[in-house]
Amino acid sequence: MKLRKAVDYTLINDIALMGFDDGKANVIGHDFMDAMKAGLDKSERESKAVVIAGRPGLFSGGFDLKEIGKGPQAASTIMNKGAEMMHRMFSYPKPLIVACTGHAIAAGAFLLLTADNRIGTKGDFKIGLNETSIGATFPVFGIELARTRLSPRYLTRSFVQSELFSASEAINAGFLDQIVEAEDVIETAVNLARSLGELPASAYTSNKLDARKTAISTIGDSL
Repeated sequence: MKLRKAVDYTLINDIALMGFDDGKANVIGHDFMDAMKAGLDKSERESKAVVIAGRPGLFSGGFDLKEIGKGPQAASTIMNKGAEMMHRMFSYPKPLIVACTGHAIAAGAFLLLTADNRIGTKGDFKIGLNETSIGATFPVFGIELARTRLSPRYLTRSFVQSELFSASEAINAGFLDQIVEAEDVIETAVNLARSLGELPASAYTSNKLDARKTAISTIGDSL
């Protein structure tokens, strides 16, 4: 399966595939977040599950630093919008799978933590949270996602010490669940989404939201 540039929504039988490629660092900017919100709304109406994928070699480099560099107001706006998007993804009521096609840094790694399952790619890629190394602190959504999804044994190394992990190490840390060959990552994610989409939908939704209730509520209260 090949993805076109920019955010690309495709319905494959009952599975929504949302691929993104800005031709550069696959940043999380306003266009991406607007398209993600629209895509999730659409997929919730017409699909059984959703897969989110980057381009070969790169999932996402994180928030758009050019936007953040415009000043405090612009930085606050994009961070708040990002928090709303992460909250929407984390509380999405149907199966949400990420095909991590390569590097996933900072907010790109947080996208992984919002997903139910994360299929990674074999290769020399780095995954993790570099905020401490660049002198940044974490917003509430970042704290909650890290505490909820990362392995306690890796929380300090990742969240506090900015250690970046290989794809195989990222499984132990809690960023990924499985790694496959690069040419198989999207197909594997779609097949998993299709399988999960066959589970009883109401029970899946209830159990997922119950398991994440505290973190979802805390993030929601911070918006």
